Amino acid sequence: MIVQKNEPTYLGTVSSVSGSSVTVDLTQQFHSGLLIIGGKAHRVGQVGSFVRIPQGYNSLYGIISETNETSATNEEDELLTTKRRSLKIELVGETIGDEFERGIGQYPSINDEAHIVTDKDLKLIYGGETDGQIVIGKLSSSDSINVSVDLDKLVTRHSAVLGSTGSGKSTSVASLIRSIICDENDKVVYPSSRIVLIDMHGEYSSALSDIAKVFSVVPQKGEEKLVIPYWCISPESLLDFLCGNMSESNKNILLDKIMEDKEAFIEQNKEKDSFKNIDLNRITPMTPIPYRLKQIWYDLSYDDGVTWKEKTQNNADVIDIGDSEKIISPKFTPPGTGSAAPFKGGDNKLKKYLDLFRSRLLDNQYSFLLSPDKWEPNKEHKIESDLDGLLKKWIGHDKPVTILDLSSIPSTSLDQLLGSVLEILFDSALWGRFLNEGMKKRPLMLVLEEAHRYLANDSAGFAKNMVRRIVKEGRKFGVGSMLVSQRPSEIDETILSQCGTLFALRINNSSDRNRVKAAMSEGISGIVDSLPVLRTGEAIVVGESAKLPMRCRFKLPKENRYPDSIDPEVARQWAEKIGNEDYGKLVTAWRNQDPYLFNCTDDEKEDNSDE
Repeated sequence: MIVQKNEPTYLGTVSSVSGSSVTVDLTQQFHSGLLIIGGKAHRVGQVGSFVRIPQGYNSLYGIISETNETSATNEEDELLTTKRRSLKIELVGETIGDEFERGIGQYPSINDEAHIVTDKDLKLIYGGETDGQIVIGKLSSSDSINVSVDLDKLVTRHSAVLGSTGSGKSTSVASLIRSIICDENDKVVYPSSRIVLIDMHGEYSSALSDIAKVFSVVPQKGEEKLVIPYWCISPESLLDFLCGNMSESNKNILLDKIMEDKEAFIEQNKEKDSFKNIDLNRITPMTPIPYRLKQIWYDLSYDDGVTWKEKTQNNADVIDIGDSEKIISPKFTPPGTGSAAPFKGGDNKLKKYLDLFRSRLLDNQYSFLLSPDKWEPNKEHKIESDLDGLLKKWIGHDKPVTILDLSSIPSTSLDQLLGSVLEILFDSALWGRFLNEGMKKRPLMLVLEEAHRYLANDSAGFAKNMVRRIVKEGRKFGVGSMLVSQRPSEIDETILSQCGTLFALRINNSSDRNRVKAAMSEGISGIVDSLPVLRTGEAIVVGESAKLPMRCRFKLPKENRYPDSIDPEVARQWAEKIGNEDYGKLVTAWRNQDPYLFNCTDDEKEDNSDE
């Protein structure tokens, strides 16, 4: 198909080609940046919009990354006249017949024509809705064109949603999740989806309550209690949390006790199907076998402080035997002087660590971890529910989304606890990769809010190590991730570089923009430079799951499906008169670690959870 210069779509001609970058000189016929084609207005030279360069029966397509205009003085009347107007274009794909392919097999020549892209061309580029493609919004330059991404590559090659505060990040994430699972009418089209959303501020239950099951440390009506059994996670990480920094020799004493209790548990439960085939020689401290944490603390406290009535150490000189379940330390008569009874047994070298250990056990803030309800073994090594029950509770229920609300978790222990959740999920994917219940057969996507808090460049925490492992190895085992952050410059560069798809919303900070630019493989720096002027809920989408780099407006949720992240109405609220304020309630809610304690009635709580 030969295109003539008198066609209304004609822009100009190619004046230079350098790799994938092409410069097009605009025709002098343009007196404004507006073209009327088929009754529809098209703006010419918009950064991020497409240009078509015909090559016989095929066409090359590129994205405008930069516009230029040079001027010169007329020698006769010394008037300032326009000398040259040009566009810099980054080639991104080509059509062969009626099929669009990313990448190019040929380059344009000097003086080849360039044409504006119409809706007909855009439909050819983006195609229809095919299997595995999910519609996430509309093309910013044409409201009639749906923007879709490849679900397989979105999940398995990881992704990141990046944007400054107020750019519509939370709403966009909620919209993305709903777009993955539901059609335009909110009908679930992927009922077997497994999406686990780590909610750092408790804001997503209002947006996704109809398709999600919510687990919270402080559950409200309609939510379930979040429980993370301590015996599922790395004992070394757990001991760092319980006892602080210990020498390796002292830590080994505790690890040996844990191993003894795990072996005792297997012995007591060897008739059960889940424990009968376990080889004791292959058990390590990392094996997720239940053990009695309170009993271990008690036994160590006993051994560390015991005194004896005789040198033969037959009878302990006990004042108070204590209680492991009530976390009461045993007390002994202080050792005598010289050779006088009672005789010293323990050397108290673990006392300060065991005191910290005990304070953790007594702190209700950590009961979801250290007193995990049905998952805590009793004195006889019996548990009501095992690890399979936990996984079924988290990812085996009838809703496609699981929201883990960590908003009530103390910030000092967030890294440890989040890392524990990720370790449980990743290890289940690793060891169950050949089973129907595993993630290879039913993949899992982890959505990690506020990623900069625990994935910082200078951080070396447990959560960061687990996320690094997931982004590097997760694809092999069916685990994908989506990072969400307002400070991409603070996220570890290795982790961000593994995100195959980027959704870049408005970003004002220059260092954050530079990090996003560095993470993008395509030569679209001009588009990245437009990040500060994107509208709320609008993003540059680039990467493996997108057919092309594009500027997209996410679908807006329905009125009652927005995240609970609305800004306070400062002017209106400051203008109101102050009544009698009771700060006692605030302090009581603070001490109870429950922000909803006085906020509303039970009926109102139920209403809020449905919004």
